[in-house]
Amino acid sequence: MAPRRCPCGTGLPYAECCGRLHDGAATAGTAEQLMRSRFSAFAVGDPAYLLATWHPSTRPPSLELDPTVRWAGLDVLATTDGGLLAAEGTVEFRAWYRHEAETGSQHETSRFVREDGAWRYLDGR
Repeated sequence: MAPRRCPCGTGLPYAECCGRLHDGAATAGTAEQLMRSRFSAFAVGDPAYLLATWHPSTRPPSLELDPTVRWAGLDVLATTDGGLLAAEGTVEFRAWYRHEAETGSQHETSRFVREDGAWRYLDGR
């Protein structure tokens, strides 16, 4: 049986892509990598990872994911800064979902900052 593909859309197996970030074996090197790993955390139902990668100034005290929402795909539309040596960056994306009989998408431009060497999600518009 072939390994499960990562929900973030890179085409890599989950264990070699976002799975390494989710289990703590690796950290995101860029803002886009963090955004992709956060999408994958929504897709696999990992609220602990989402909270851990959320900037403390905007992080909610808790997070419950709706188990009836199925995150089906991710399109990265644009990135600004957010590279290996940057301190901040933005990622514009469209995330596709299924909820009951409805199919839809969420379009967002997320802001990320690097603190103490780690990328954190700040907010989205």
